[in-house]
This record gives sequence, C-alpha cells and structure tokens, in this order.
Amino acid sequence: MKSQNIALDVDFIGGLGALTPLEEKALSEFFKQKKITTKKSVVSRKLSKTKRLKETS
Repeated sequence: MKSQNIALDVDFIGGLGALTPLEEKALSEFFKQKKITTKKSVVSRKLSKTKRLKETS
C-alpha cells in the first residue's frame, strides 16, 4: 500500500505569524552551534577510527 503525500497550503507552519528579528537571530545562533557540534563529533569519530586501525596493524 502506497502512502499519500499531503500538500499543505499555508503561509507559516507551526506558528501564529512571522518570526521577530530576535527569534530569527536566536534560531540562527542555535543552528550555527549545532553545526559546529556536529562537525566536532564527526572529526572525533574519524580520529577514533584511525586510531583503532593503527592499533590493530
């Protein structure tokens, strides 16, 4: 059975109106911080994998 996609015809999803400049800035900072944290975890995973490969050799 195939699922159907539902198209939403709305201007804003999940809110009563447009975001204020303060809210936009807060969201921007949150996503920047999340991106930095994600990059750090990817680098540490790569380093630990490299370390494991060297230990087994």
